[in-house]
Amino acid sequence: MIAASALRTLGNVIRFSVRLTPKGGRDALEGWIKDADGNLHLKARVSALPEDGKANKALIALLSKQLDAPKSAIRIVSGEMARLKVVEITGNTAALKARLQALDQIG
Repeated sequence: MIAASALRTLGNVIRFSVRLTPKGGRDALEGWIKDADGNLHLKARVSALPEDGKANKALIALLSKQLDAPKSAIRIVSGEMARLKVVEITGNTAALKARLQALDQIG
C-alpha cells in the first residue's frame, strides 16, 4: 500500500505528514497524495477557519473520529501554522497503521 512508506513508527507512536486545507467546506480525510518531490501526505480538509488554532483542533477531532483514537493521544509536532503538518498519535500502532493504510483506497 502507498501509505506504508509515509508512516513512521517509534515505539507506541506513529508519525505521518498531513496536508490540511482549512475552510474546506466539510471535514474529511481524502486519502494519500504525493507532492512534487514525491513525499506522501495524508490529505485532509476541515470547515474551520485557520485562526486561533481552530483548524488544528478540527484536524485533531477529525483524526480522532476517523482513526478511533482519543484526542488526547493526537498532537501536531510541527507545522502548526502551515498547511503541511507532522502528526503523532500514541496508541496501538498496528491498528492505527491499518486504519491509515486503508485511507489509501480513497485517495
